[in-house]
Amino acid sequence: MALCDRVRVGFIGAGRHATRVHYPSLASFPDVELKAICDLNEERLRSIGDLYGIEYRFKRYRDMLDTVSLDAVYVVMSPIPVGFYADAEPMTSIVIECLKRGLSVFIEKPPGVSSSETRMMAKAARKYGCKGMVGFNRRFIPVFRKAKSIVEEYGKITHCLAVFHKNALNEPQPWGSVSYLVADVIHAVDALRFMGGEPVKVSSYVSKFYVDYPNSFNALIVFDSGCVGHLYSNYSSGGRIHYFEMHSKGIWAMVDLPLDPPEKQVAYILREDKPYGEIEILRNLDLVGGIRDFHITYGFLQENRYFIDCIKNDVEPETSFDDAVKTMEFVELIASSTIG
Repeated sequence: MALCDRVRVGFIGAGRHATRVHYPSLASFPDVELKAICDLNEERLRSIGDLYGIEYRFKRYRDMLDTVSLDAVYVVMSPIPVGFYADAEPMTSIVIECLKRGLSVFIEKPPGVSSSETRMMAKAARKYGCKGMVGFNRRFIPVFRKAKSIVEEYGKITHCLAVFHKNALNEPQPWGSVSYLVADVIHAVDALRFMGGEPVKVSSYVSKFYVDYPNSFNALIVFDSGCVGHLYSNYSSGGRIHYFEMHSKGIWAMVDLPLDPPEKQVAYILREDKPYGEIEILRNLDLVGGIRDFHITYGFLQENRYFIDCIKNDVEPETSFDDAVKTMEFVELIASSTIG
């Protein structure tokens, strides 16, 4: 594909998450054309199609693929169809059909409900020569990426921590049967790989508090780099708390990532044995030019820009389907390595 060409994108899914972060991101790129949209919900199909001026609209995704010439497809849906969409094809099946037709595919986490499903998509992407990317957006949040690069200026990361707490006491497991570890905590697990490398030893403790399914996920990890990692996640907590820590020789960074307000999305950096009163503060808002829109502050615009550039430059994405297999295997290792 020539660098000057517009990338023609079709969407399968017009739900809340897709319309909050992916549609506005892609609509802002002059080298992207939102060509077609597909959703079983006619009201969503109409309203989102009208909002973004999308000409081709379909209820059946195969009709979209048969009718419209596309370069890439965003498949933004739950891995298990439920509720209104219970009769839809599973996400993995849809993704593989798109890949068979030579289309690059972007999906959200989780990349299936098991590593075997992720592996099937990765195999298809390789077989048909397409790009596949999973939306592990934490890697693309500017303040996290910048803090990591600063720490790595002092050497390899020796210790890392991923904390992800929520209050989900009044909620069932995602999609009825999928562990929060797979459905959501996977963001923290992938971030640990981003910071530490590939896990070689894992000792974990998975338990449940106040509910009848696992909602507490804790692990001590040794990575191939020698880095020591920690996962700390409790879904019976007081609310959403999400941050990362990294250490290297003579430096520490903590990256706090609340959803809002964006003023609170900061990295604290302490280095070279300076007193705590001289701690440095790196503000995410400063790195995005003061723009407060959620899809810009929380890495979604950046991951979408990156995916489009990978297609145009024929580059394998950092969070490719093959890479996502490793994150899913890490998730499963945490689930299976529990002590006691």
